[in-house]
Formats: sequence, structure tokens, C-alpha cells
Amino acid sequence: MGIRGLMSFVEDHSNEFFTDLKLRDTKMIIDGYALFHRLCFNSNLELRYGGDYDAFADVVQKFFESLCACNICPYVVLDGGCDISDKKLTTLKDRAREKIQTAHSLSVGGNGCVCPLLIREVFIQVLIKLQVRFVQCFSEADRDIMTLANHWNCPVLSSDSDFCIFDLKTGFCPLNSFQWRNMSTLEGTQDYYIPAKCFSLDALCRHFSNMSKALLPLFAVLCGNDHVNLPVIDMFLSKARLPFGATSSKGRRHHRVLGLLNWLSHFADPTEALSNVLKYLPKKDRENVRELLCCSMEEYQQSPVKLQDFFQRGTYVCPDARNLGLPEWVLVALAKGQLSPFISDALVLRRTILHTQVENMQQPNAHRVSQPIRQIIYGLLRSASPHLQNTSRNALPFQPLAFSEVERVNKNIRTSTVNAVELPKDHSDLSRLTELSLDSRQTLLLETLKVGQTTLEPVPASLKLPVAITCYWLQHVEAKVKLHHLQALLLGMLTGPLHAMVSSPGNVDTAPRQAQCLAAH
Repeated sequence: MGIRGLMSFVEDHSNEFFTDLKLRDTKMIIDGYALFHRLCFNSNLELRYGGDYDAFADVVQKFFESLCACNICPYVVLDGGCDISDKKLTTLKDRAREKIQTAHSLSVGGNGCVCPLLIREVFIQVLIKLQVRFVQCFSEADRDIMTLANHWNCPVLSSDSDFCIFDLKTGFCPLNSFQWRNMSTLEGTQDYYIPAKCFSLDALCRHFSNMSKALLPLFAVLCGNDHVNLPVIDMFLSKARLPFGATSSKGRRHHRVLGLLNWLSHFADPTEALSNVLKYLPKKDRENVRELLCCSMEEYQQSPVKLQDFFQRGTYVCPDARNLGLPEWVLVALAKGQLSPFISDALVLRRTILHTQVENMQQPNAHRVSQPIRQIIYGLLRSASPHLQNTSRNALPFQPLAFSEVERVNKNIRTSTVNAVELPKDHSDLSRLTELSLDSRQTLLLETLKVGQTTLEPVPASLKLPVAITCYWLQHVEAKVKLHHLQALLLGMLTGPLHAMVSSPGNVDTAPRQAQCLAAH
């Protein structure tokens, strides 16, 4: 989520709304999505050619080493799939279009920031390597982060302006003022700390005539967040004659923020303020708008999810996920980040949004190559829950289950319908998939990739999957593959073993043997 103009407004009033901190000796809840974007976009990484993953991994490792040096215990919380209500779909599509334009700019030598496709996966790999505790929520993480931080009485690290609305006991530290690269020592000691700033919700409310904190969720939805963007709200704003106060350049830049906060400060509670909002709207719209605004305001209340259970016992209960009747192993794998949010979206919404990357915008998007693989995945998911059955009155018994994919076509987006592949009976029950023998699961994988077992027999075990994927790619790619493309792939596969050979002289024979095998095939 995010509230238009709020973060820049509070940062313009930094002396009033923020206090300086010397962070050390504390737990900290970290918004994982905000962190990996920040580290990716603010570390001078190459973003044009598929992802500078080694450099990114080094930056992530240094970040957490800084926390460790200050005895800060991080708990990273990652977003999962889209909200089960799908109320952000319009916003997500708008962002997808914006990313396409940015990716096009990068592809022709311009500026912009688009995360490489595997940034999230690399981030999770580094967390696992460093043994940093993390959890992936079933859907959006903001409320769960707030609830966990208040349970443990510790600060939140993020860049999301919604944390200026949540009533956090220990406060919110914005990433852009979290100086992890500039650790200092406490005077007269050798103890390190990280200079940071902490947002004060109380200071914001005092600034606006001691307004009630309970009014801030209504402010958020009226100001415009990712969930609410109604024309009738603009009607209210145009008619209400909001008191904007000072008319400085900063005031004009934050016209809507100032006007709404000043206006809301005159009301005792959200009920009174909401009734006054509805007075400016046509009678026919009032009940629908009331319902939508009240529903959206709930997003700023305590979450029923207790993430502390996951960090203490390795599992937690998410009511939305439980209500879908998903297999237990799927819920655990999602929480541990072993399954991506792509799976959550397919399970819950029967729709996925394929991520934008920097590529030739005149060619089909690169996700087209892997569509047959996704169709197999959809086939595996179809038995996961009654939620994923054909419920149309006109659906035929043999009609394949359809999923929607939002994908790039040229420099815009299009929603395509993709049918799930019907799998053999012994592979069609997702709840029992992990009970299948290793040979059976490997057969399913190789059949998906259209690679025979005999093709892989001479290949070292550590390279079987990369080679199988390369074989799949060669069979499905639309562009003509030339020898230097294949050589580049093989060289990339050997980089890891060669690095291991240099780092561990005892394994000196491994990389040459793998090189010979690859050269022979």
C-alpha cells in the first residue's frame, strides 16, 4: 500500500515528526519487499542486462552484517500474493504499465529502476545463508508487520508511507534515513550503533490540533491509497473547501495532505468525520462509498495473524489461507518462501501478473517461453482447493480449468487465458505430491521439460537441472539460438564450480570434469 504525498510531507517536516535514534540492542521487524528494492536501487547495480546478482548478494550480506555488529536482531517479513479480495487489481495493472515504460527506457539506454526477475529469490537465498529469520505472508504483509512489531515492542524498518498511519508502539524507521553504511560507536565504548530516524505518530497528531489517531485511517483512504481511488472522492475534495493553511511552496506540493489533515482535525472520531464526507456525495452513492471506505479503513487495524508463532514454532495460522482448505505442506512452503507469491495468486485468484523485465519491447515477452511449464503448475494446483474448480453453470465436465495471466504485449499489458494441463491421476492430487517417490517426481519434472533421462545420464548431478532447462529452452525459444548463446550459458553454469575450486583446493578436480562433460554434450 502507500498514501500519495504523505512520505514526502512528513520528511519535509523532519524536525517536527522524527526523533534521532542510535539503534542497537533491539529486535527489528523489516519490511522485506521495501528492503530488497532499496538495496537493489541504491547500490549502483547494473539493471539493464538481466541482473547483477553477485553484487546484490554482497550488498545484502553487508547490510545484515551491519545489523549484527550493532546487536540488532532482524526479523524479515515478505509480502505474499495479492489480497484475496483483489481490490488492488487496478493499481497493480497501473504499476505494471509504469514498469513496462521504465523497462523500455532502460532497454534503449535511458534511466529508471526495474528489479531484475530473480532479485527476490537471491534475497531469500542470502537470508537463508546468513540464517536471518524470515517469513513470507500469505498476502500483503503491512498489517502483520505492525501486529508483530507491537507484540514485541520493537521498531519497523520500511519505506512504505502506510507505517505513518499504523499506531506503532516503538515507531517506524524509514529506510532512506537508516544509515547502515555509517555505523558509529557510543562515546567512551566500543559498542556500535546505526544512526536512524524514528517517525512519531503522536507528533503528527499534535501538529494538527491534537487530532485523534483514530482519524488517520480515514485520512489515508481519502487521500488515496492503493485500495481506494474513486471519482466520488474527488467530488468530495472539490466541494468540501478544505482548510489548506499555509500557502508556501511546500504547502502547495502537499495540497491534498494538508487540506485533509486540517479538515479531519475538527472531528472527534471517524464516525462523525465519515458522515460529513458522505454529505458531499449524491445520495445514491453514499452507502456504497461508506461500505468501501469502512472496509479499506480496516486495513489499518490489528491483524488476526500472529507471526510470532512462526518465529517461535515454525508455523502460524492465517485465516484467509485456512478458509481455502489448502494442503498443509503448501501453507508451510509458502510461509518459508519455498513457493513464490505466483503460487498464492494462482491458488487464490486464478490469475497471475507476469513480472516486467528489461528486454526488446518489440518482441514477445520472455515469459512466453515458460508458459507450458506454468500450465503444468496450474494442473498441479487445480486439486488444491474447492476454490479452484470450474464453477460456471455452463462448464462441461471435461472443460480444462482456465487461469488468467497479465502479460506484456509490446509496451502495454494484456490479460490472456491459459488452460491448466490435465495430469495423470497419480500426479493430480496436490495434497499427496510430497508423498510421491523421488523417481516419480523426477519423471514429472523431466516430462515437463521434455527431456529424456538418458540425455542427462552423463551429466554431473549438480548440473542436471541447468542442462535440462537449457534443453527445454532450445526447444521452445522463438528466436534463433546461435552457438555463442549456448556457450555463454555453459560458461555461466561453470562459474559456480570454478569459484568453488578456487575457494576449496580440495575439490580441484570437480570443475574440469564438469567442463569436459558439458563440452562433450
